[in-house]
Amino acid sequence: MNSTQSPIQIRFVDLDQFGHVNNAIYLSYLEVARLPYFERIIGEIDWLNEGIILAKAEVDYLIPILLKDQIEVKTWCSRIGSKSFDLSYHILKLEKGAETIVAKAKTVMVCFNYGKQQSIEIPAGWKEKMLP
Repeated sequence: MNSTQSPIQIRFVDLDQFGHVNNAIYLSYLEVARLPYFERIIGEIDWLNEGIILAKAEVDYLIPILLKDQIEVKTWCSRIGSKSFDLSYHILKLEKGAETIVAKAKTVMVCFNYGKQQSIEIPAGWKEKMLP
């Protein structure tokens, strides 16, 4: 599987009044993990002409994340269409050499030309690199 694992630093501001990472922050963690995914799997990207835009995000919250937890986000491509693709994620808690999935997520990403303000076909070179 062509995947990446990105460490996430939990900040005090990420917490809600119960000491858990707020549900909205999980989307920020996914966003932080996407850039290393694209850098490692795709390489250099012309973001203006061959960029991406987020169309949909789904998160299944399984176990709360706490301030002192060590977490990483595993990211991989789970579907490729003509103009869009899905990225799937596991937010993992690392503890004593074990990984526990604390959340599962999926985003629908659409290839987008920001100069022309329109969706575009997924570049052929991307598909080859993202396929499992």
